[in-house]
Amino acid sequence: MSVNAIVSDIKKGDIKPIYFLMGEESYYIDKISEFIENNILSESERGFNQMIIYGRDASIDDIVSNAKRFPMMAEKQVIIVKEAQELSRTIENLAVYVENPQPTTVLVVCYKYKKLDARKKLAKLIKKKGYVLFESKKLYENQVSDWIRKVLTGKKYNIEPKAVQMLVEFLGTDLSKISNELDKLMIVLSKESVISPEDIERNIGISKDFNNFELRKAVGNKHIVKANQIINYFKQNSKSNPIVVTISLLNDLFTKLLLFHGLKDKSQTNVARKLSVSPYFVKEYFDAAHNYPMRKVSQIISMLHKADMKSKGVGASLLAKDDILKELLFKIMH
Repeated sequence: MSVNAIVSDIKKGDIKPIYFLMGEESYYIDKISEFIENNILSESERGFNQMIIYGRDASIDDIVSNAKRFPMMAEKQVIIVKEAQELSRTIENLAVYVENPQPTTVLVVCYKYKKLDARKKLAKLIKKKGYVLFESKKLYENQVSDWIRKVLTGKKYNIEPKAVQMLVEFLGTDLSKISNELDKLMIVLSKESVISPEDIERNIGISKDFNNFELRKAVGNKHIVKANQIINYFKQNSKSNPIVVTISLLNDLFTKLLLFHGLKDKSQTNVARKLSVSPYFVKEYFDAAHNYPMRKVSQIISMLHKADMKSKGVGASLLAKDDILKELLFKIMH
């Protein structure tokens, strides 16, 4: 069941007695629980009939005991269990309540970063009874880019492809972090704006010229001077630019480049689909493929693996982390 379907049903008055929200991506779990918290009861009803329980401070028995209560001067009560993953060892005990829930209670369980074992009784019972068992899955990097665009389009904003890439590379795939930064941008920029790399740099603090996105581009084009300028910037701002992330992103570039070399159909549409990248960035792979033949790409992937191990202290490298990256780039581009 999708987020939109859950929200739509609640708006229609089709309210289930149990919402079990689980999965790796906390953003949608928070959004659904917030919607329930703000929309099922009126403001005057919430004082006596809405309760927030935290998993670290409660037991399954505490939750069931509160859920079995009757509402006061209202048709329903809402109980939201946050951080329910803290109860993972005993969560199956909730099955007893699911078998016979209080019809006037809406129980929302926020089970973040984990999911129920589909083979066990609790998950099977929630599905059998027709209650909500929602899994919030982590998005892949290319999916996050599309998500950013859709969120902004819905709010009457547009964004340049490079600005999207800067956000994803700096913030990763954590939708909650990205959403917070988008909110900041939408506060300072008027509607119908096209968010640019300059806007990202000015309002979020990500350099538009000295970041992993620009480093990958410089390496792909064998722009040695530019690549060295970027890693010197990284050396001065090492906390914001950890070497592990840089090596990982370079590995992603050359892994996709290896896949690119093996493609028979090198049309823009097929390359974008097979490499899971925006069509906007396909040209960069053509440029990089010209500079790095397949045999060299295979050698570079091996270099990246060794540099990654060195950066993590494996092999007792005598080089500082900054020098590991400098040595790596020299080997890649020469």
